[in-house]
Amino acid sequence: MSRKGIYLLVAFCLWLWIMGGSRAALTAHSPVVDYYELKIPDSLPPPVYDFKKNPLTKQGIALGRHLFYDPKLSLDSSISCGFCHQQFAAFGHFDHAISHGVLGRTGNRSVPTLFNLIWQKDFMWDGGVNHLDIQPLTPITDENEMGMDLKALIDRLQGNQTYKQLFKEAYGSEEVTTERMFKALSQFMATMISFESKYDSVMRREPGVTFTAEEQGGYRTFTQKCASCHKPPLFTDNTLRNNGLPYLPSMNDVGRMRITNNTADYLKFKVPSLRNVLVSSPYMHDGRFFDIFQVFDMYDHGQEKGNTIDPLVKNGIPLNEKEKRQLYMFLNTLTDRKFISNKAFSEILITD
Repeated sequence: MSRKGIYLLVAFCLWLWIMGGSRAALTAHSPVVDYYELKIPDSLPPPVYDFKKNPLTKQGIALGRHLFYDPKLSLDSSISCGFCHQQFAAFGHFDHAISHGVLGRTGNRSVPTLFNLIWQKDFMWDGGVNHLDIQPLTPITDENEMGMDLKALIDRLQGNQTYKQLFKEAYGSEEVTTERMFKALSQFMATMISFESKYDSVMRREPGVTFTAEEQGGYRTFTQKCASCHKPPLFTDNTLRNNGLPYLPSMNDVGRMRITNNTADYLKFKVPSLRNVLVSSPYMHDGRFFDIFQVFDMYDHGQEKGNTIDPLVKNGIPLNEKEKRQLYMFLNTLTDRKFISNKAFSEILITD
């Protein structure tokens, strides 16, 4: 064999060795997973969340659910995500005006509901978090919520035998990283889809399902007076607006301005979805209203007309007693009973 031929043979063998090594490196931590197909109604817009960067697997979702309900994610192992995000309240915190945290501490805002998150670009009441994968970072590390140091949390999970197994099943190795933890939480929360209310059945023209006369009247009022901001099918346009809610000096919450330091954003908060609204009181960013009729009254005659009030509501939303009653009946059709009782999202008991 010529010298050139020997060089080519050696080069070919070296290439095979490198490629074999690379393949081994790639597959050494590649788990055998079961991919999960998320069923999304055709009538909905494409999700904002990029599943190509975090494909859903049954193992990843299971890990995320375990993390969601595990109080070990908090400083004193007393508060889990699910402690404040209760399924029966559409993953809001029923009957609690503001969030509760470790060591008896409290936050200054109400707990937002969790569903249909894959259509959201921004999170938190002030839109201060811009990606689902990093959204849990805020409550986990906030001293008034879960109060946990991120490195200490990773060390804590890495030392737990159950998590070693769950991470191995989801990612191919026992290694716990912040990226893996947050993406697993995203996978679980991404599956929280809520489009099985009576409203949805009526819109799909399912046999035998229609609005009552009161619900139809409320739907008409909603369409005329509420739908500009609470746009179907998500029942939010995901914008931040000043809806005229009076400023509370005791809370000193300036809304979006806290993030941007721009006075034009004074008292602007995210427009929440009205889906499941009647099971997720209290209302507003500070949970000041425990009854939806208080919300109706605020729009009717209780606004504060500041400089940044949204043009759509600057003149208030006049509602007579009949309209309020019918609006309540319509909002009740937005409750998704299947979602708030779906066993795939229910709390799991964690004892280790």
